[in-house]
Amino acid sequence: MYLSRESYKKIIDSLRDGLYIVDQSRKIVFWNRAAERISGFKAEEVVGRSCSDNILCHVDDAGDNLCLGGCPLAATIGQVTEHEIFLHHKNGHRVPVSVRITPLCDDKGRVIGGIEMFSDSSNKNAKDQRLQELEKLALLDGLTQLANRRYLERELEGRLEEMSRYDIPFGVLFMDIDDFKQVNDRLGHDTGDRVLRFVAGTLNANSRPFDLYGRWGGEEFVGIVRNVSCANLRHMGQRLRKLVEKSFLLEAGEKLRVTISIGATMALCEDSIPTLLQRADALMYQSKAAGKNRLTLG
Repeated sequence: MYLSRESYKKIIDSLRDGLYIVDQSRKIVFWNRAAERISGFKAEEVVGRSCSDNILCHVDDAGDNLCLGGCPLAATIGQVTEHEIFLHHKNGHRVPVSVRITPLCDDKGRVIGGIEMFSDSSNKNAKDQRLQELEKLALLDGLTQLANRRYLERELEGRLEEMSRYDIPFGVLFMDIDDFKQVNDRLGHDTGDRVLRFVAGTLNANSRPFDLYGRWGGEEFVGIVRNVSCANLRHMGQRLRKLVEKSFLLEAGEKLRVTISIGATMALCEDSIPTLLQRADALMYQSKAAGKNRLTLG
């Protein structure tokens, strides 16, 4: 049976995983529809360009830019490897992806490029179900699509009761975008809204399905992190902080970056919602006072 080139293209475009092909210089020569869906970038925006040219900008769990050194695609042209990394979505946020990279060879076995397949590993099905539930209960923040303040308060009440009954620990991350007023004053509120959405997108895409992140108000966000130790809470908060720091929006051809300051605290048996949040808020302001773009645990 003979299949035409167009038939092969249709088969590749029907894949659920993102797939793109690069030549030996890592210039993109093919980009399938799933790659468009997962990354937000259309094929016509990326074909013919380098994969690191303001496109995926992969970072690892520590927030290090892999496109500037340690690129798995460059290192892999010659062998099959798998990686867990974070790509840059066109809307600005970071998406965790599972990546499999395979060398592309000609008929004589010579390596002429590479093929990367990547799948979204951000618990999308669980998050879609939660999104529907929140919409039904009118507990969704209209701008960021995260839980709103009302739902966060309800969740905190439930977690405090759960801790009291079953001794299940949880922690709170109180996050504030640094110098956000300057973004609004300099670039306008529309750009400020885009910044809020891409920070929210990074928090949402990189959270566990049983944790909850929401917008507390203005440029403040709250994360309710279940069944963690103090060390786990610090690690998760630092990971989110670094991912936000390494994310960006393209604004008039320039990379617009922001950072967040975080207050992190474990809930105590004697806590109420006000005491827990006041402590987390005070710790966040300690991060601001210490130079911003940092986490203070207490």
